[in-house]
Amino acid sequence: MKVDSFALPPDPGVARQAAQLLFRIENVPFSRWHTKARIIMGSATFFDAFDALALAFVLPVLIGLWHLSPLEVGTLIAAGYVGQVIGALVFGWAAERFGRVPSVTTTVGVMSVMSIACAFAGNFQMLFALRFLQGIGVGGEVPIAAAYINELSQAKGRGRFFILYELIFPLGLLGAAQVGAFVVPRFGWEYMFLVGGIPGLLILFFMARLPESPRWLTSKGRFQDAERVIEGIELSTVKRSLDVERDKAEVESRVATLAAGLVNRKKSSWKELFSPFYRPRTLVVWLLWASSYFVANGINNWLPSLYKTVYHMPLQEALRMASLTNVLSTCAVLVCALLVDRVGRRRWATASFLISGTLLGMLALLGASSAWSVVILASSAYAVMGTTTVLLYLYTPEIYPTRMRAIGTGLATSWLRLASAVAPALVGVVLSTKGIATVFLMFAAANVFGLIASMRMVETTNRALEDISP
Repeated sequence: MKVDSFALPPDPGVARQAAQLLFRIENVPFSRWHTKARIIMGSATFFDAFDALALAFVLPVLIGLWHLSPLEVGTLIAAGYVGQVIGALVFGWAAERFGRVPSVTTTVGVMSVMSIACAFAGNFQMLFALRFLQGIGVGGEVPIAAAYINELSQAKGRGRFFILYELIFPLGLLGAAQVGAFVVPRFGWEYMFLVGGIPGLLILFFMARLPESPRWLTSKGRFQDAERVIEGIELSTVKRSLDVERDKAEVESRVATLAAGLVNRKKSSWKELFSPFYRPRTLVVWLLWASSYFVANGINNWLPSLYKTVYHMPLQEALRMASLTNVLSTCAVLVCALLVDRVGRRRWATASFLISGTLLGMLALLGASSAWSVVILASSAYAVMGTTTVLLYLYTPEIYPTRMRAIGTGLATSWLRLASAVAPALVGVVLSTKGIATVFLMFAAANVFGLIASMRMVETTNRALEDISP
């Protein structure tokens, strides 16, 4: 029996059937099935991150080649993020309507083709347009992938499982930094975009063959399709969280609780994001995305150019110093993955904003007078903030139900795109008028807004998605 998730709540019999499927998803511990899905989806996320940062490592060359002003540099960086706003919204809607897998596969195709096209851009205007179009694909991939991986996960250990997956994103940034430091000085800026684009096309075949999210299929009433996917998960391991015979009473209780929630669910609509129950969550998470990425992407996209133009480092040394930032970030995210289920989402984010803001405030007070002060303090601040930017991809899908998880995550990540577009442009303006110390003071101030928002987060650690979001 097919049930439209946008229609009225299902009758008790249908709700119980859906609840049994949801319970079976939660009852299978992480296995090789989950690992395979994580690797394939992670490969796309790797090149999403690579493509997002590629421009930062070609800009030191293009500034001299095309005689770009600080404002033009900031505008060029912003172009990709403006495209990402559109991609997050459009593909977030598409993922709810057509499914996670076809939507995310399309985004990977768009960002890969546009990356290759960027290699043939001959001037500022053409590269601006191509980065904007590429941003549409980049902006759509990560939120859908985050929703998909979250929907495959069970409550216990979800934070560690997911952030180990999301570690792929800082690894993609690290890959872009290392490749940029090696390739750009030796072979030219064009090859940076080719390295990011060609492998993305190769993984499309594997992306298209991924099984659809069983939670999404269940929410659409496609029970037979969900059954086939869940059977595949169950066949991958003999382990179960609860034995259906020995723990029969507890199993029945959990299924009954899930079924009751489905019967009482509301009609699905994006407007529910602003309902009395979800509005506080929505506003808090939007502020978290905007403030954290204003800091992280503002710093990361400008550092190579700052080392080259403000501190007058040779090209190869400037790129190498910038790449160290992403090494630190990757290490910090790994620590976050190992500890986040113990520490909790809210406490981790609060500490991250506090520490990052303090480091950037110290750098501003010191006048950012030397390159090494930036290497130590700004890179450390970025590494700490990088853990929260990854944590938000775990947290945001957790606070919304399946019926609006992708669109809720897509709308939330659109604030990261807006902040990531505004920050580089503001850096260009502030750098030209107020100086480098004021740039870092601006980043320190942004942490204050994030700190306030982090204190209002809903704690989601080790709770089932259906319990967090009715």
